[in-house]
Amino acid sequence: MQTEQKSSVRKGWRDLDRLAPGLNEAIEAIGDVVKSSDLDKEMIELVKIRASQLNGCAYCLQLHINKARDLNMTPERIDLIPVWPEVDIYSEREKAALLWTELVNDVAHGGVSDESYEGIHEYFSEEDVAILTAAIIEINAYNRLGAIYRMKPPIPSRAVE
Repeated sequence: MQTEQKSSVRKGWRDLDRLAPGLNEAIEAIGDVVKSSDLDKEMIELVKIRASQLNGCAYCLQLHINKARDLNMTPERIDLIPVWPEVDIYSEREKAALLWTELVNDVAHGGVSDESYEGIHEYFSEEDVAILTAAIIEINAYNRLGAIYRMKPPIPSRAVE
């Protein structure tokens, strides 16, 4: 398959609201379940950043980096997410969540093994695994839309000056 060159933004979120009314609200409903859970907000942002990196969605990646910064996550914790297995700044629980993110993102190539399924439960309850998986499902939906339509990332104005 030939790699296509990227061009300019194809659509924005407002365009999608017009083209597919209710789509954003449907995906947000999953997000509402995640937000109302007891899962740590930093953990959720780690997962969403990692999934957005894996899926190549510039819009969602920047959006969730911005949210992580708003939560006062250190730059190193944000910057080193792509190499999380190689560094010791993430807790074992966070590493389990990041691994789970990669496994769920790549179900087409082997799925989640019994060992991995049992492994995530060393760090998360059955309910938390369901919420963590829902967070990954939500961001994957947004990643597909953001990447396909090449939505413009919300780069903070201070970075563009």
